[in-house]
Amino acid sequence: MTKIALITGANRGIGYEIARGLAERGVTVLVGSRTLARGAAAAERLRVATGGKVDGVRLDVTDEASIAEAVRYVETTYGRLDILVNSAGIAKFEGRGNTTDATASVAREVFDTNVFGVISVVNAMADLLRAAPAARIVNVSSEIGSMTYMSNPSNPFWAMQGASYGASKAALNALTVSYAREFWDTPIKVNAITPGYCETDFGAPEVTEDSAVGSRAEAPEGKRTAAAGAAIAVKLALIDADGPTAGFFSDDRAHPAGIVPW
Repeated sequence: MTKIALITGANRGIGYEIARGLAERGVTVLVGSRTLARGAAAAERLRVATGGKVDGVRLDVTDEASIAEAVRYVETTYGRLDILVNSAGIAKFEGRGNTTDATASVAREVFDTNVFGVISVVNAMADLLRAAPAARIVNVSSEIGSMTYMSNPSNPFWAMQGASYGASKAALNALTVSYAREFWDTPIKVNAITPGYCETDFGAPEVTEDSAVGSRAEAPEGKRTAAAGAAIAVKLALIDADGPTAGFFSDDRAHPAGIVPW
């Protein structure tokens, strides 16, 4: 049975490369994007590149009506959802990036996509995930959401400020464990991944799923390609029944054991 995957924020960047990786492995892929035009265009590029079955779906994770529309589409067309990858995300850095430069209004905006959007999408898709034989949920997080790293002055991530983004990814990690616990006695597995420091536009002052650019070309020194960053998400989306749940993973050389501390 062909697996059905939905990736949020998949028209460009890491999400696009996750969609590509799954399509290359024979998964039917739904490219979630805030606008149908962008999602459809990305899906067409992926169909040409992979020869797989790829369709665009309008899915704004901050819009309940858009989410409900996506649920109806998946339910009517497929009746289940085997893989959900929460890749949509934004980052905003104010002033010098210090916590004291942050404003509550910007924090709310970041959390609306990075945390509340995940809650809205997972909960709306829950029945479709349960309808699948063994669904997988993969949340795209970041090392900046690791409390262990961010509280260690000797760790390179100590220098990376940005209260709203880091806090949103820490909250996403907590959500990952919470969902894994809820589905513990079911075949559903829930994990978080970090793609690492990738060559996208995600370092800009304001970044959205539509401005993050992914590339399969060689990345500048110190950065990975978006395709390399996406590989761990593809791997976790396709794990077998004996695979992990409630974990935080990376395949970057910075994490030789493959596990990122919470």
